Amino acid sequence: MSGGFTHFDEEGRAIMVDIGAKQDTARRAVASGDIRMSRPTLDMIAAGGAKKGDVLGVARVAAMQAAKRASDLIPLCHPLALTRLAVDFELDAGKPCVRCTVTAETTGKTGVEMEALAGVSVGLLTVYDMCKAVDRGMVIENVRLLRKEGGKSGLWEAS
Repeated sequence: MSGGFTHFDEEGRAIMVDIGAKQDTARRAVASGDIRMSRPTLDMIAAGGAKKGDVLGVARVAAMQAAKRASDLIPLCHPLALTRLAVDFELDAGKPCVRCTVTAETTGKTGVEMEALAGVSVGLLTVYDMCKAVDRGMVIENVRLLRKEGGKSGLWEAS
């Protein structure tokens, strides 16, 4: 019944994947996403003039917190001890948007893709929350895994 999905048993019931026999390896994942907004909103973020304060500073902390708590947010995600976590924001005046990129690393039995993706998602949601009073039309888009390294499957990169 599982059809190749790892989080279901033979009867189709949700399970947490058994990683007990896997070897510890260095693991790294990079994810990113954008929040599109009006140009005045982007200018306000760039100038640090948002009513609620330093938008990107708060969003950076939120992204880190989410990455560290991915297993609390995603039911079948294993809790991991992260060894490194980096959150970067880039302002793109051409779109206009804010891009969030999260890099998560650990040495362990399972990958850190969910941690990187959770960090990006909550980082962008925090930007929305802090700016919604001036721009309710913001759009979160393109949240995706860019790269993962480590484990049996080795390197994977988005095309």
